[in-house]
Amino acid sequence: MESLIAAVREQEEAARFLAWPGDFDLDRGDHVEDVHLASGAALEGFAGDGSGGTYFFCGEGGEERPVLYADSEGSAALVATGLSELVRLLLVAPWWRDCRAFTDEESRELVAEYLEDEPGLTARRDRAAAALGLSLPSPADALARLREVATRPGEEFVLIFTPEGRTYEPLITP
Repeated sequence: MESLIAAVREQEEAARFLAWPGDFDLDRGDHVEDVHLASGAALEGFAGDGSGGTYFFCGEGGEERPVLYADSEGSAALVATGLSELVRLLLVAPWWRDCRAFTDEESRELVAEYLEDEPGLTARRDRAAAALGLSLPSPADALARLREVATRPGEEFVLIFTPEGRTYEPLITP
């Protein structure tokens, strides 16, 4: 099976959607700070966003590894259990960083804002998902899964600012 990263790079429509509105760029994998996981597991930056945030694979393996997101303000959270879950989230809820309550109402309001600015967004999303061979969850299901993954207990995915030994703050709280 071809890697999803390779597929995103090859499928222009999917790459464009993930770049905007997904704010996901495979050419921005370098984090601005020296960081490590408290567990000592491997940490590999592979993508970023326009505000200086970075997506990291955690542990050993391939694209099935857990994905941690760290923003440029010192907050981080596990956001997906693998790259395909992350890409599905970015396709159906590219506004996930703006969700704070994770309610259906909040999600509907954010969808409406995005569709007001770009009425063809749903069609673009569907073409991107088809190009990548991905089935899509509803935005509500994707956000519920994000919250479940991000708020589960454990030290396994705690990000540390290496020079000071300071723990990043939780990006998403229960």
